[in-house]
Amino acid sequence: MKIAIASDHRGFKLKIFLEKFLKEKGYEVIDFGTHSPEPCDYPDYVYPAAQAVKNKKVDRAVVICYTGIGSCIVANKLKGIRAALVTDLATATLSRRHNDSNVLVLSARNSSLEKTKKIILRWLRTGFEGGRHLRRLKKISLIEEKERYV
Repeated sequence: MKIAIASDHRGFKLKIFLEKFLKEKGYEVIDFGTHSPEPCDYPDYVYPAAQAVKNKKVDRAVVICYTGIGSCIVANKLKGIRAALVTDLATATLSRRHNDSNVLVLSARNSSLEKTKKIILRWLRTGFEGGRHLRRLKKISLIEEKERYV
């Protein structure tokens, strides 16, 4: 599985940790930046990572900023992206099973390294249930078409 990863300066340390962790677990990781802890703007890095998912250059993405809120907003601007801000294992599971999330958003502020490792593995290893949830995703797609997201 190919994973995009991106962060702003507040998520930089967690991004570097997770990139190494994911590679050790056998995932192919493409780093969209930032590449230093110097102050920067999260849309400059989150948007290209989400685009890579949308354009099927990667299977999923993990994006990080201080709260996760801004990154979640940016990623969800793209058609076909279902970014989920996840803070616990239950949400990691349900965001995949029920929402088929394809971008995992993490908060650098609220994430211990051990907890985050468990969250990311749960999110990557959980499948989409389909069924009634597929009907709901189709409705989201219709909204995207109606609103003409790019």
